Formats: sequence, C-alpha cells, structure tokens
Amino acid sequence: MNGQYVPPQNLTLDLDRETRQGLPEVIYGPGKTPQEIATAASTLLKGNDGPVLVTRIDEDTAAQVLATVPGGTYLNAARLLVWRPASAGDFTLGVVTAGTADGPVASEAAGMASSIGMRVVEIRDVGVAGIDRILNRVKDIRACDAVVVVAGMEGALASVVGGLVAAPVIAVPTSTGYGAALEGVTAMLAMMTSCAAGVTVVNIDSGFGAAMAAHRLTQLPIRQIPTS
Repeated sequence: MNGQYVPPQNLTLDLDRETRQGLPEVIYGPGKTPQEIATAASTLLKGNDGPVLVTRIDEDTAAQVLATVPGGTYLNAARLLVWRPASAGDFTLGVVTAGTADGPVASEAAGMASSIGMRVVEIRDVGVAGIDRILNRVKDIRACDAVVVVAGMEGALASVVGGLVAAPVIAVPTSTGYGAALEGVTAMLAMMTSCAAGVTVVNIDSGFGAAMAAHRLTQLPIRQIPTS
C-alpha cells in the first residue's frame, strides 16, 4: 500500500518504515496542533497497514483529532491514541513497576506494547523497599519473553530483576524522587552501571522507548529489507 499512496506535500512522513521495521511511524503528540496530528494520522492510515499511534496526547486534543479521524481509541492512562491496534501475538512482555508514582510511565509502556501486538503482564508496586514483593512474583516475571522495569529514586529494581531473570531487561528510569534523584538522572546512571550484566536502559520517563525496544526483539530473526 505504501508504494501507491502519495502524502500531502506539507508532510514528510516515513511511509516505508513499516516495511523496514515492522511498524509504521509513531506520531509524537506534544508540539503539534490537533489538525497537524489528524493530518499525519490520516496519512499514515492511508499509507500503511499496521497500527497508527499518537503518544503523549491529552484527552481534549485526542477528542479533537478523533472528530476529524474517527475509528481510534484513546487510552487515558497511557496518554495514547490508537487506530488499528495489532492482535496479540506470542511474545509476552512483563512491565514491572517499583511504585505507584511510576505508574504513568509504566502505563505508556504497557499501552504501547499491547497496541503493537505484544501480550502484556503488568506487575505493579514491587519496589526494593519491600523486597519480598518482587521475590513473590519471580515465577510470573520469568515466564515473560522480555521485561520492562520502571523505577525512580535510585533505580535499584532494574538490577534486582536483571539478576533474577534470563530474559532481556529494559530499564526505564523515572523522574520520581526527591532532590538528589535529579529528576531521574540518578536512577538512569544507576541502571546504566548495574552489576546485572546486559540490562538495557532507555531515556528518562520513556515508556514509549521501552516498548519500542521490546518491539525490536519481536522482529528477530532480522527482517529481510528489500534491496530496491
């Protein structure tokens, strides 16, 4: 389909991304007007076959967009607008959250992952201050194909999970915490220097980035990219 559709001249959208990476371009909501988002979403819907998503979009803006481009669903907790969500496949992603304050970032990761075809298991409020909470859920976490760990403060939960499972661990530092947490920088540095080898770290508060990292794992073995 993307080879037949020509987008409006005022947009430069990557309509070939679905062929290259298995998922259409995702629209970042902040900084765009409802009309700009609607135009981009409509173009992607016409030019691709897979899910079309808008991240970090508030409820009022989403309603304005849906008035122009109907058929989508707004996921409030994830701040995510979705058209044509993918059916759940065989890949299970665990989304593990340290505390309630990390919930919005975890919801973004879970909403993204489920919208693009992953089965999602959410395990909330199992931070290391009560270590028995995470130890009681080890069996559930080990059953996942990959695990996203969302934590602020000192970010220790990523190291704990990384030491307990063999699956890929994608750590998301959040901006939760008091002064020396430095709005997520402390958690990010702790995750990057984790003694649990091989933990992958994405940007602060980026549930989106974590879901997309997991999506790349679902594309293995490497997709065959057309040469022409």
